[in-house]
Amino acid sequence: MDVRASRRVISLLSFLLVAATTAVVAPASAFAAASPTRYVSLGDSYSAGVGAGDYDAASGSCRRSRHAYPRQWVAAHAGAVATYLACSGADTATLLRDQAPGVPVNATLVTVSIGGNDVGFGQVIAACVASGESKCANAVNTATGKIENALPARLDAVYRDLRRRAPGARLVVLGYPRLYELNMACASAVSATKRRRLNGAADALAAVTKARAEAAGAAFVDVRPRFVGHGLCGAPSWIKGLIRGIPHESYHPDRTGQISGYLPALSAAAG
Repeated sequence: MDVRASRRVISLLSFLLVAATTAVVAPASAFAAASPTRYVSLGDSYSAGVGAGDYDAASGSCRRSRHAYPRQWVAAHAGAVATYLACSGADTATLLRDQAPGVPVNATLVTVSIGGNDVGFGQVIAACVASGESKCANAVNTATGKIENALPARLDAVYRDLRRRAPGARLVVLGYPRLYELNMACASAVSATKRRRLNGAADALAAVTKARAEAAGAAFVDVRPRFVGHGLCGAPSWIKGLIRGIPHESYHPDRTGQISGYLPALSAAAG
């Protein structure tokens, strides 16, 4: 075989090799592009959707609403595979014990809201609603001390554990809204001073949560801007006030708060 013939054979073999490689790689790439989002929702009542109604009976006392932002996000993303773990009353300890073990290693998106129960925010609200200015101030100061001193290490433990369980997932941490509007007329028995104290505690909680989330490489979603004008005393309010006979729904976002407050905030961060 002469030199020219040899070169033609080599060129032909090279072409066939490239073609064969492309034939093998292309379907794999197409498969990867079609891989579904594997979404896991963890956290407390704000992620479970307490206050939004229409609870999944199978969730029991966790009270996971069909109108909660995690379910609404999944409904808007065809093919997404969801694991709902958020539970009413959860704090960082119960999340690590009861929820985190359910996170699959191949999760691609993990969302979490946690911390309010660690600092006793529900008890703070109760003190400010039912008691005088002094007891409200003391309750807020106690909670703020927990936010600044105890909560950071607890949040670090949660985010670190979730990173370990799902190393390839995008971790998104959602905060809490302020409860009250201050610049609107309000028939509430909660004074303007108490409202400012409660909102200040919410701001302190947001600052610490944001700092620890970002330190863990997570995205922090601040929902406070979404709820401006729609706190208690707002028009309309997206947060329920005191509901006698259904105390667990009190001071939680209603259905609109989940869909118009939390959902757009998550979508902006997660797509």
